[in-house]
Amino acid sequence: MKVLVIGGGAREHALCRALSLDPDVTALHCAPGNAGIAEVAELHRVDALDGAAVARLATELEAGLVVVGPEAPLVAGVADAVRAAGIPCFGPSREAAELEGSKAFAKAVMAAANVPTARSYVCTTPEEIDAALDAFGAPYVVKDDGLAAGKGVVVTDDIAAARDHARACGRVVIEEFLDGPEVSLFAITDGTTVLPLQPAQDFKRALDGDEGPNTGGMGAYSPLPWADPKLVDEVMESVLQPTVDELRRRGTPFAGLLYAGLAITSRGVRVIEFNARFGDPETQVVLARLKTPLAGVLLAAAEGELAGLPPLNWRDDAAVTVVVASHNYPGTPRTGDPIEGLADVVEQDAPHAYVLHAGTSLDGGRVLSAGGRVLSVTATGKHLAQARERAYAAIGRIRLDGSQHRTDIARRAAEG
Repeated sequence: MKVLVIGGGAREHALCRALSLDPDVTALHCAPGNAGIAEVAELHRVDALDGAAVARLATELEAGLVVVGPEAPLVAGVADAVRAAGIPCFGPSREAAELEGSKAFAKAVMAAANVPTARSYVCTTPEEIDAALDAFGAPYVVKDDGLAAGKGVVVTDDIAAARDHARACGRVVIEEFLDGPEVSLFAITDGTTVLPLQPAQDFKRALDGDEGPNTGGMGAYSPLPWADPKLVDEVMESVLQPTVDELRRRGTPFAGLLYAGLAITSRGVRVIEFNARFGDPETQVVLARLKTPLAGVLLAAAEGELAGLPPLNWRDDAAVTVVVASHNYPGTPRTGDPIEGLADVVEQDAPHAYVLHAGTSLDGGRVLSAGGRVLSVTATGKHLAQARERAYAAIGRIRLDGSQHRTDIARRAAEG
């Protein structure tokens, strides 16, 4: 089949890489893509938020499947427009994507489905904000109700910083702090059947030791050697299936990728947040371990036929991805710097390590930085220690002036 992927980050590069390795994919297209995706897919210009434009492009390309990567097009209803044109689309409808588009909506769905999550208040006035902050105490957890590209959440002991963030958001969700390690679990669903993927853990803070400001994610690893082997089954039963069932009951079935951000607390599993698409950078490590060809699974979800699929096959290998970010990220990043050493990684580290592009562009023959998170260097190995070693060896060959990356991704889990 011909596949069109919408988006241009490292998540989309990971999706395109997996699809390019699928023998059933006869042609691969991406819009708008980036410098790395250009190596495995034909790129097209399109406004990813314009559903009509995306549907037109898919029709012109005679695409048999459209995969919408980022959250903003989903919340804007792009998947609806593609489906209205008669083309199968992997990604939830605008109404179902509100599970990520509005944290207040997600809380309401969880309450109705009896899904365990943090106690919270939805606030719109300074008085409500102050009352909620006082009710929970430090550490304060303040979440912008809408989309904020992974940077709308502040967790702080500083009540002034918490109050300032809350007041800047307009509508805000303030909730209790959840203790314990965090886990990301993806599930592919057609609105009825739910197919869980392998869990991963990501690292949100900018600096080693989980210090510094919150980011869109600085690295990830899978599998989780410390996690309970029954974790996926437990989350399926208490979180994923009830949420999908509740959305279908409301008349807004969720078909696509349901992402549960979880805290493994002293009182059990609690949902931190839902996303309506593959997470970045966890996608990079989860797809690195997936043995089953991807296109057929996504198409089955788009066409409501997941129940007929055999179980997914997974590689035993571990995977680690480390994000290389530009100078000043997550503040205003510096862009336009040349990236060197990419060919060295291909020459010396493939196939065990490879580079997925996030914020890059092409200038003639040169690859330039074009965003905050620039590259995701991903590696596999027999165990996490070997995957870490390979990822950081590959990073050592890459040269980007002023770049930064964490040096402790998966270290604690690898040392076990």
